[in-house]
Amino acid sequence: MHGRPRKAPTPEEQRGSAEKAAKLCSLQSQFLQNHHSKIYTKEALEISAKLLEANPEHYTGWNYRKLAVEHNLGRPEEAAGSDFIDSVFAEELRVVESALKMNYKSYGAWHHRKWVLSKGHSSTDRELRLLNLYQRQDTRNFHAWNYRRFITALKSIPAEQELQFTTDMINENFSNYSAWHNRSVLLSHLLKEKAQGYFPKEKILSEEYEFVRNALFTDPDDQSGWFYHLWLVDQTVKVDAPMLVSSWPPHDYDLSNPKDCTLDDCGFFSYTTFKYHTGKFPLVLYFSEAVEGVSASTVTFEAEYDIDTILTWTPLSTYNSVCAQAWVTHLNIPDRKINFPKAYPVKVSLGHSQGIISSSGIPYSHRSCITVYIPLHDSQKAEGQKLERILWTDENFCNLETPCQKSNPLNSVLQLRIKEEIDPTAFKWNAETIANEIAHCRELLSWSTWKIGKLTLARLLMAHGAMMVFNSPDSLNMVHFAEVLELYRSLIELDPTHSQYYKDEYSLVFLKKVILLSVNYSCGVGWGEASLISIPTNLMVASSIESLLGYCRQYRDSTPLSASGCLCLRLSNLSLSRIGSVENFLWLQMLDLSHNQLRSIEGLEAMQLLSFLNLSNNKIGSFTALDPLRLLKSLEVLDISYNEIGSHTVDTRRYLCTSPLSHTVGSDWNFEEFRICNDSVTNYWEAFSLFRDLNLIQLDIVGNAVADDKFKSFLHKLLPGLKWLDGEVLL
Repeated sequence: MHGRPRKAPTPEEQRGSAEKAAKLCSLQSQFLQNHHSKIYTKEALEISAKLLEANPEHYTGWNYRKLAVEHNLGRPEEAAGSDFIDSVFAEELRVVESALKMNYKSYGAWHHRKWVLSKGHSSTDRELRLLNLYQRQDTRNFHAWNYRRFITALKSIPAEQELQFTTDMINENFSNYSAWHNRSVLLSHLLKEKAQGYFPKEKILSEEYEFVRNALFTDPDDQSGWFYHLWLVDQTVKVDAPMLVSSWPPHDYDLSNPKDCTLDDCGFFSYTTFKYHTGKFPLVLYFSEAVEGVSASTVTFEAEYDIDTILTWTPLSTYNSVCAQAWVTHLNIPDRKINFPKAYPVKVSLGHSQGIISSSGIPYSHRSCITVYIPLHDSQKAEGQKLERILWTDENFCNLETPCQKSNPLNSVLQLRIKEEIDPTAFKWNAETIANEIAHCRELLSWSTWKIGKLTLARLLMAHGAMMVFNSPDSLNMVHFAEVLELYRSLIELDPTHSQYYKDEYSLVFLKKVILLSVNYSCGVGWGEASLISIPTNLMVASSIESLLGYCRQYRDSTPLSASGCLCLRLSNLSLSRIGSVENFLWLQMLDLSHNQLRSIEGLEAMQLLSFLNLSNNKIGSFTALDPLRLLKSLEVLDISYNEIGSHTVDTRRYLCTSPLSHTVGSDWNFEEFRICNDSVTNYWEAFSLFRDLNLIQLDIVGNAVADDKFKSFLHKLLPGLKWLDGEVLL
């Protein structure tokens, strides 16, 4: 563990271990008999104490002692005996101390001591002395530091006093992860409360940067200071309150009549016909962080027709959480036969009343208003339309014509971004501080190549670029995309153990680069052909002349329905291992992510317009990794062929009962309905959970280990609307 090689035990050590195991088995047998019989006598407690002193990690043993305390204190004959109560808890503290002598990092022992102190019958005076003893033995013992926070809260010790303690501990040995972490916890509280001497925030953070810099320059190889530095960077760049960063539809957009008619000519906005034949229209709000409380009382609607039902907002979360970055509701679209104009305006307002809060408890305070014009529903036109199979080969897509600046389709796409009134000086200190840290980081890296230093520099460069662009879109030249991508490429080679993490970060930066360069084009930089340069790790680096449009193709099927004339974002063959910048893709109806390295698709659940999705030739290993698809109710065409589904063992026992841990499973399943060839649906629980609520008409799954004839028969029964399976027409 921790890079320390294991040594084979000597014969003497093996005999000692065997004797210890035999003793533990005997104690455990006696203990379990007492536990099952609910025997809490003095003799029974002594047996449990011996067991815990020999094996402090015996959680059942600690729980038994809690039950014994509650039982013995609840006896009527002992109800008025304060001395007896004190003696009971004193004995518990003694047992904990004996166990900690055996293993001072025992979770169960420290938790039990917390439980005893929380009852309020024991003095806390001795606890800090005990903590000092254990923290001298191991200054980084995070169990002791965690318990210290518990005790200081009980004794109401000022956070300022404890902060000085962390300073002393760090000065004694700056390679102290736990001391740095405790410092971040204390400062978070002091800064949030704006305690005396800890305001303004900028002054305190500047002092902390100077403090941690001493540690970094003393020993750049030690990671403890770097982690604290990362926390400081987060405090510097984060926005205190959640913000609305994008929406679908974008503000002031007429979906029935794009402002520039040439946009329809190039096919870019043919997605405006999305799902009108259903009579429902999705409205998506995307926040800067996960929030809760989005409801009819916190988001108001104004429309020229009566909304006959209270709109229900749903968090787009695969974890059944009440908190999510993206929220969706569905508007009922009036039929075109009603005497209304071609489109009707809908005004959405939020921030005017409290109730929307972030997961950290900070309320949404920005007043935002979105007005969109939604076409009427043509039920007669929707009837009788012919369906055709979607083909993802290159010959079925054509390039978009290079638009002039006036008709640049990205101008409309970028309306998805919510515009806020920004004070040009709002982030002056933040940007200057990050720029200063970039300079110091470059100085360190000029001495030698430190992995943690390169990672920090990459994060600093992206943070600085994001702040500059947020203040002024004209500052794109200050975003060092090429350098950041090169840093991650270098880290992949230097640190193969964590290469997957670096590849994920590389993918996020790559997608952000594509988006931000698109902003640059919309500001008048110009258009050019997309160009990709190969790099050794098979990851693709985009040249400075590429844009989002360089990855857009128009599907040229001539059929009236399906993807006729639809714009497809083709991000295939880019070695992407993670999906990011989703807030910029809410408009997408057709997406090609084939031939990448994706293992999951987290984030796609926000793309509520998505109807056609190609995930073929990736590294998806289970149906659980495709869980976000459950929330895409408009999805009709899905290609997950040639992945690794069924090649890896999956523990499906979590589906045996509904619980917070089996959130994807409902209690209304009728498994017997899908029995095939005398085999229960339990063989395909994950697939059942994924596909049961989808309305697919085309599915490709060939090339996966799970895709045998029996499984295809299961899918045929589960998806009655399916027309094509692996290219074959279903009857």
